[in-house]
Amino acid sequence: MRVEVWSDVVCPWCYIGKRQLEAALDRFGHGDKVSVEWRSFELDPTAPAISELAMSEILQRKYGMSAEQVEATNERITGLAADLGLEYHLDKVQAGNTFDAHRLIHLAGTHGLGDAMKERLMAAYFNEAQPVGDTSTLAALAGEVGLDPAEVDEVLAGDRFSAEVRHDEARARALGASGVPFFVIDEAYGVSGAQPADVLLASLEEAWTASHPLTMATGADDADQACSDGSCPI
Repeated sequence: MRVEVWSDVVCPWCYIGKRQLEAALDRFGHGDKVSVEWRSFELDPTAPAISELAMSEILQRKYGMSAEQVEATNERITGLAADLGLEYHLDKVQAGNTFDAHRLIHLAGTHGLGDAMKERLMAAYFNEAQPVGDTSTLAALAGEVGLDPAEVDEVLAGDRFSAEVRHDEARARALGASGVPFFVIDEAYGVSGAQPADVLLASLEEAWTASHPLTMATGADDADQACSDGSCPI
């Protein structure tokens, strides 16, 4: 079974959604047969590499929120994240462009390190307030998860995996994903938003049942060897 997840590394709900998916997979009876693939989605493709504005000011300008509303929203999200073991510092994050971060996730995926790269980028942004739009920061984080520094430098200096990022974003639009996180199971079941683990687990189980229908093996005398309707043939 394949689970594709569209998300952005600077999306607070996406990190929460990642933890909810992990919790669902831990409880799923066939978790060892599930592959998770991270798909690219940029919340703000026009953002500079590193924004000069604080996140609070960005949100106020983008959504017309007051400083008090931003603070209240951040406190609520921080609390929800903490319930899942995540540490957010939304008042300190350094906003910026995430295109290169997504390219590194694609690179990491070719080495079986896609999840590790995704996790490291999110932790760096939300927990450590590192600028994940900065090339030197990205190179250091990629090295931490085990990627070859020379290959990382080559990717960041060129346009490798750019087409893959754009393809992911085009697929998201085609699937009708207007926000993230967005989960797609076996290209047949979609789940939008950072849903609770119970919701994701139910979707996984439904998708598994649909793709693995039960085939009954019957014998000639089966009707005489089963009880039904409160009675048994003797």
